[in-house]
Amino acid sequence: MAGILRSGAGRRVWKFGTGALLKRMDRSGRAAQTAPPRHCCPAPMTPTSPAAAVAALLFATLAWGSLFLTAKPVAAQLDPMWFTLIRYTFAASLLALLVHLAGHEPWAKLRRHWRRHALVGLLGYGVFSVLVFHGLRLSLPSHGSVLMATMPFTTMALRWALDGQRPPLRALLGAALALAGVAIVAQVLGQAAEVDRRALLGDALTLAGTLGWVLYTRGMARVPDHSPLEYTALTAVAALPGLAALTGLATLLGWIALPAPAQLLALAPRLAYIALVPTVAAVLAFNAGVKRLGAPLGTLS
Repeated sequence: MAGILRSGAGRRVWKFGTGALLKRMDRSGRAAQTAPPRHCCPAPMTPTSPAAAVAALLFATLAWGSLFLTAKPVAAQLDPMWFTLIRYTFAASLLALLVHLAGHEPWAKLRRHWRRHALVGLLGYGVFSVLVFHGLRLSLPSHGSVLMATMPFTTMALRWALDGQRPPLRALLGAALALAGVAIVAQVLGQAAEVDRRALLGDALTLAGTLGWVLYTRGMARVPDHSPLEYTALTAVAALPGLAALTGLATLLGWIALPAPAQLLALAPRLAYIALVPTVAAVLAFNAGVKRLGAPLGTLS
């Protein structure tokens, strides 16, 4: 299939066909070849099939499940703001190296979108992590797992409110089934006697944190030229200065405690695992799945 576009003033003719290079004809009749548009090619690290996307999302889910178990002792010793800053300092450094090696002009994209990336990065990495780990301090890990399973409902509600896209009944039923399954596995109903005001506050903080992650996930649709690696890395890099500034300010004001070097050394193996698996690997897998399936199905998987 081929087509021709004509411009009035310059009398330039663009000829294009499937799989062909663009040819531009100027007034003198000379042809210049240019590369095809970048968006015509699949983004790196984007799953090519729905099955691969679901597998990536399942890996992310399992990795995040291990995060609650691994992070519970860390959150008990480190303030969640310092925990988040240390976690994403390591993660952003690794992601920056990966995107520098495998991305397509990533730093030019960061310069174009740095405000948006900083905002969604603070929401997804900062607000989500700080509130979830504050909630983990106050409540039970099983409650956090169930509250994470409410993200499909939050995503669909936001799409309905902001985009006017009413969720189909089958999507609502699927989300409800997933939520019920997580609640049964986590045995939340059998823990009613253990719930007090402290735990309810922790659950409320965790639920508020999931909203930050949902907004982060929705932000990917605003930059369709980004691969999953580029979106993951550039939002982490853009958010890191804000995370550092807020953490430093809270420390100077005496709101949070500065961690001791011996404390960090003792927690180093857990921090390394958290940075590599539930952070870098899991977020890359999650964003790759969402890129292929979309935000509502991605959070449902």
